[in-house]
Amino acid sequence: MWKLLGQPPRFDSLARRVDEYLEPTADLSHISVAVPSCATRQRGAWAAIARTTISGVVVTAFVLFALPALAGRPQAARHTVMVFGDSLSAAYGLKPDEGWVALMANRLSARGVAVINASISGETTSGGLRRIKGDIERNKPTLVVVALGANDGLRGLPVAETRRNLAGMLDAIKHSGARAVLVGIRIPPNFGIEYAGNFKNLYGVLAAERRLPLVPFLLDGIAENFDNFLPDRLHPSAEAQPRILQNVLPVIERALLLTPAGATARETPRP
Repeated sequence: MWKLLGQPPRFDSLARRVDEYLEPTADLSHISVAVPSCATRQRGAWAAIARTTISGVVVTAFVLFALPALAGRPQAARHTVMVFGDSLSAAYGLKPDEGWVALMANRLSARGVAVINASISGETTSGGLRRIKGDIERNKPTLVVVALGANDGLRGLPVAETRRNLAGMLDAIKHSGARAVLVGIRIPPNFGIEYAGNFKNLYGVLAAERRLPLVPFLLDGIAENFDNFLPDRLHPSAEAQPRILQNVLPVIERALLLTPAGATARETPRP
């Protein structure tokens, strides 16, 4: 190849030489036959190689750097989900990124959903009712996940009071134009089986009356085994958080009309 083309030009001057070789030549129309010299053929061959090489470099750089960056870029948020709960949702005793809300945020961010965790450890339904309007105004969610009541039950507060507070929060969410998902809570029968039963049922009744999506029990599949909890036996461990997400995420996806991860379908907000 080198015998045909001659000694290759220096690469630091290749672009300049290509420009020189490709400049329009003088009008030779008065010459009936033009036989290119060996040097002209060499220059033409090197010009073709340079054009191919430069184009290849540009295309390769775009494929290697631009396309992966575009593919990995998260979508702009089309929905904002605000989780409004207590220590069960606030990653109590865990690193912030280990809690189920953070895990959900990671799962949904690439699908155009922003997740805000407005949960506070120790929160009761009365405390939630006092701050719900301010949190909605500040975060402007399109969907609010109400996961409160556990601290009411552990303190033996009247079920009617818990129901009234939850209803007030749901009213505030509806008034704001956002939608709500209600998360059910169950408690051990420390205050009697009847109290625990009435507490469990209030979530299903509220959801049915208001036609709301319901997560029947936040700790389903977890509460039965103390190995799923921190030493206090009240708060789920980091290892249990993916199971909590498994309980909640499908309901969130349906509420937002999102296709479950791995499937293909429309992702259109409900009117």
